[in-house]
Amino acid sequence: MVTNLTFIHKSFNELTPHELYAILQLRNEVFVVEQNCVFQDADNKDQVSVHVMGWHNNLLAGYTRLVPAGISYDEPSIGRVVTSPKLRHAGIGKLLMEYSIRTSYALWGKTTITIGAQFYLRNFYNSLGFQQCSDIYLEDGIQHIRMFLPVTG
Repeated sequence: MVTNLTFIHKSFNELTPHELYAILQLRNEVFVVEQNCVFQDADNKDQVSVHVMGWHNNLLAGYTRLVPAGISYDEPSIGRVVTSPKLRHAGIGKLLMEYSIRTSYALWGKTTITIGAQFYLRNFYNSLGFQQCSDIYLEDGIQHIRMFLPVTG
């Protein structure tokens, strides 16, 4: 378990060049190279999103993109969820998602959050309270499912 993580979130215009480079580098390292998936990562959603970064010293250990309602789905969304291969299986993903959920609620109110999850991560997202609400579909050649986090008490 990595204990000295620092989570921050910023709008696109608040990102420093160093932070933006680290984000794009991590997303490419995992989504393009590791998962061998050729896709258009720069999809014009970054500019309207809030970017969550989990830093371990000077390493971007984890990242998510919080997308406002009406862009990807009718509800707010958490996407581009990624952890650094250098720190996998250290519990960062859970901490990252918990921070992202809290931040989404703080930004847009406690409302349903919808995600497009890679199918093999279904149990991980279930453990955070997300529920599957679609059949499996292919996105960029990878099995995905739509999931939502219902509003509770």
